[in-house]
Amino acid sequence: MNTVALLSKKFGIYLASVLTAYFLAVVGASWHVADRLASMGVTLDAGDRLAMTARDLAGMAGMFVPIIAFGFLVAFLVTALLCRWPRALRASTCLALYALAGFVALVCIHVTLHLAFGLTPVAVARTVPGLIGQGLAGAVGGFVYRYLNEIIFPRSPFGIDA
Repeated sequence: MNTVALLSKKFGIYLASVLTAYFLAVVGASWHVADRLASMGVTLDAGDRLAMTARDLAGMAGMFVPIIAFGFLVAFLVTALLCRWPRALRASTCLALYALAGFVALVCIHVTLHLAFGLTPVAVARTVPGLIGQGLAGAVGGFVYRYLNEIIFPRSPFGIDA
């Protein structure tokens, strides 16, 4: 396999994990806002909720996708090192570590932005259950990353498997 093909596949897997986490995080946040509006007496039918979700997905992409991409980059690099050192780690352990890395990445994004700048870019992350929900979106993104890597590259493309 040539280098360009390898890197494009790796980037595609990474992008799929980032977009999965983004989609789940934004949809969860959008539905939370819709539920809060409904609790205040605003009537929203399914079409309104769907349109609101679509607007949020389009509107938050420019800000939130690069932040998630950077958070995942750091988290997945650290996790790759953790999965490389102890050779006794099974694939299921590494899968769990990548899911944990995605969870931690999204939680750290929200906590760091709040502590550094006093802002929370996604309103649902102001509460602990909302922050956990955002973390779960990151965990699914981490799971997707590791799972797709295992499917597309059952052996290391770099020839360093034992």
